[in-house]
Amino acid sequence: MDAAAETLKPQAEAAKATVDQFATAANTAFKDGVEKTLAALSEANTHSKKNLEAAVASVSAAAKGAETLGAQAVAYSKSAFETQTNAAKALTGAKTPQEFFELQTNFAKSAFETYVSELGKMTETFQASFKASVQPLNERVSETVSRFQAAR
Repeated sequence: MDAAAETLKPQAEAAKATVDQFATAANTAFKDGVEKTLAALSEANTHSKKNLEAAVASVSAAAKGAETLGAQAVAYSKSAFETQTNAAKALTGAKTPQEFFELQTNFAKSAFETYVSELGKMTETFQASFKASVQPLNERVSETVSRFQAAR
């Protein structure tokens, strides 16, 4: 029986070496898979964090723009009210119908020009606010598209 055991010993050692080699390869493959998964999760986490930061920056820019527009609207309303009050006082002091209509025409022309000018300013403010609020999101989209293109 010792002779049979001695005969099978090289085959047993070869089988053990094969099993050890397989176990080592399996452990290495598992370790590599876990490392790749962790790296992908870390990258996804970083990407999500940047997306959230971009969303916060976008909302902050939009809020700042809304605040600026609100301030402009309040300032225009106050100015328009004062102008209308002064015009009403001037109209009540008109001596003749012709003077009344001249004052009214001048006031209407001035009010319209002021309104158009203020509307232009508000439009510019709105456009600037919109661009500022979309910029962080646009940068994230551009980066994502670049990553997808690089991955192809």
